[in-house]
Amino acid sequence: MHLSQRAADVEPFHAMDIGRRASELEAAGHPVAKLSLGEPDFGAPPAVRAAMREVMDGRPLPYTPAMGLPALRAAIAGFTRDRHGVEVDPSRVLVTNGASSALLLALAATVDVGDDVLLADPAYPCNRQLVATFGGRVVDVPTSAHGRYQPEVEAVQRAWTDRTNAVMLASPANPTGTGIPLAELAAICGLARDRGAWRIVDEIYLELADPRPDGVSAPSVLTVDPEAIVISSFSKYFGMTGWRLGWMILPESLVVPVERLAMNYFLCASTPAQHAALAAFTPESLAVCEERRLELLARRGIALDGLAEFGLPVPASPDGAFYVYFDVSGTGLDSWTFCERALEEARVALTPGRDFGQGTADTHVRLSYAASRDELREGLHRLGAFVGSLRR
Repeated sequence: MHLSQRAADVEPFHAMDIGRRASELEAAGHPVAKLSLGEPDFGAPPAVRAAMREVMDGRPLPYTPAMGLPALRAAIAGFTRDRHGVEVDPSRVLVTNGASSALLLALAATVDVGDDVLLADPAYPCNRQLVATFGGRVVDVPTSAHGRYQPEVEAVQRAWTDRTNAVMLASPANPTGTGIPLAELAAICGLARDRGAWRIVDEIYLELADPRPDGVSAPSVLTVDPEAIVISSFSKYFGMTGWRLGWMILPESLVVPVERLAMNYFLCASTPAQHAALAAFTPESLAVCEERRLELLARRGIALDGLAEFGLPVPASPDGAFYVYFDVSGTGLDSWTFCERALEEARVALTPGRDFGQGTADTHVRLSYAASRDELREGLHRLGAFVGSLRR
């Protein structure tokens, strides 16, 4: 017997490793301020929880169609129309087992052995592993603080190879919390489209993004590229992380092949979770989610003020996802050592930059402000004392 090469080569998700060590410390009686994982502390909206209790009343819960409950697909299409002004036929919506399954399906449908996939550096780490699973090669697109750690069209052009078959984007992004300006997003998608490459756009955090100055919601990529593959989720805006429910909006040409992949890989997403998720789109639930978005905005201010107070610079302030990507190079520690020592000495869990790419692997650390205000303030207090001890 032998282990597959992909299993031997796969890199760990260091944020999860940090989380596991934090749990060990807590089990030993050492409370930890967990600012490492992107998991809102709110939970699902009350109406969604009530709907789940109702559907779990002993009734049969058979498989749904592989594409998902028709009513839920229609609700997602309606939400996309109402929130972003984009008409989407529900037949193009696929409900998935979390956004992770959507990302896997998108790459399964578009990447062959030897294909190149362009990905920002830094970016969500699991994307690299998923590309490798299908025999593709990740080509990093360098970013900078000046560009808010998001890819710019000139950098995409420079990174392009004759084997590029897809460009993966995220707006807003993990780990930086920053969005791609719409004009830049349109230019990148236009370049990829003209060169015959797929555009896979992660909009998991889009509903948490700051509205435009006129109060209109941050726009979807579909406003400038109707044929993009869009990935979204119930985890972040709706607070449903453990429910493992997401969705994708597909171009017409991919609907049938992705449906076939989905039925073979997953059969369908969780039936009770799909039924309960219908309640996420009620006016009551959307009002709750908007209140929570404003609460996260307040927490962002707490995080930025705290980091500034003890001199940890944030080269690009977030405007969407609930992360702050700050620079620790001035402390004399690389980011991995900084995170290890912050956890062991100050009992603060953070995520090192090595999870997200090469350019900022040793210099930057991600803080999640999805924790409660009390936990966030306590974590910042401990972090400030830790940084002070380093300087002394």
